[in-house]
Amino acid sequence: MAPVTNGRALFNSVPTGYPEPGKTIVYDTTQTIDLENVALDGGFLVKTLVLSIDPWLRGRMRAPEKNSYNMSFTLGEPITSHGVGVVLRSEYAGVKAGDHVYGILPHEEYFVKKDMDFPGCFTMNIICRGLSRVLIPLCRTNCLLWLERILQGKEGEVAFVTTGGGPVGSLVIQLAKADGMKVIASAGSDEKVEFMKSIGADVAFNYKTTSTRAVLEKEGQLTCMHLPPVTPDNLMVTLDAAASGGRFIECGMITGYNGNPYPIKNLMHIVVKSLTISGFVFMNFREKYEEEFYATIPARLASGELKYTEEVTRGLDKVGDVILAVLKGTNKAKAVILVADG
Repeated sequence: MAPVTNGRALFNSVPTGYPEPGKTIVYDTTQTIDLENVALDGGFLVKTLVLSIDPWLRGRMRAPEKNSYNMSFTLGEPITSHGVGVVLRSEYAGVKAGDHVYGILPHEEYFVKKDMDFPGCFTMNIICRGLSRVLIPLCRTNCLLWLERILQGKEGEVAFVTTGGGPVGSLVIQLAKADGMKVIASAGSDEKVEFMKSIGADVAFNYKTTSTRAVLEKEGQLTCMHLPPVTPDNLMVTLDAAASGGRFIECGMITGYNGNPYPIKNLMHIVVKSLTISGFVFMNFREKYEEEFYATIPARLASGELKYTEEVTRGLDKVGDVILAVLKGTNKAKAVILVADG
């Protein structure tokens, strides 16, 4: 068999604001691979099927000397994210051709791994069928189990969920409703608002066309908040609306990913209202809750008990465009790159 093109999405330059498709991330077709004869050296050859696009990728588009909680992308190399692939050939014990692997995968059509020692990796033959796309972001949302413990939601309490139309926010809505809470949820499009209503949100609104402050003032004081702030004043407005003893869960600050952070001017509420604000990075809790998460959440998704939506874009050449859409909030659902069928 003749070598085939091995398309890749490469990290090409460090952005100063929003990443630019074709400049920050470039699609490269100069590499080829001989699928039948490429040396495995005791490892296995993987064909990439689907890849997740998430806001946290923006934080890795930086110079290597700038420290953060995760490693920066390497200039000239494929970016990486959660993904699912199928094994084509293997010399590695415990992994065989036809197995599906899940973990942090490179954005290239084919790659060789020497072992299973890469972040979040495991084989997933049983759960892959029909769920391979949605399971990509769930490594991140296994921390929802931890989130539930911190929220300790009680019947009748009022929760506010931002980015409620996304993969994490939508699961938070459903878990909070299962605890008997009143849920207020916001998103950036009318389509996402309808989805939030369909999964049980008591009050759902488009924060781009409706005042968040007006909604929160009308709907009562908040006891629980799941907040990746999506507008500069989002956190300040919610601090104003919080009830005494309110609990905040912070899993992102997307308003500061592509520019200067927005100053918060009412932090005294934390003192006078005795608020609890808990931030987390998903990878710090993955090992603790991963087993429990995969024992419960995938089955609830497969049965339809938990609902989700996804927006699938075909081709590694579209990675830069989809990243920009996610960071600007113009995507309509969980963003997924379909690299190949299988």
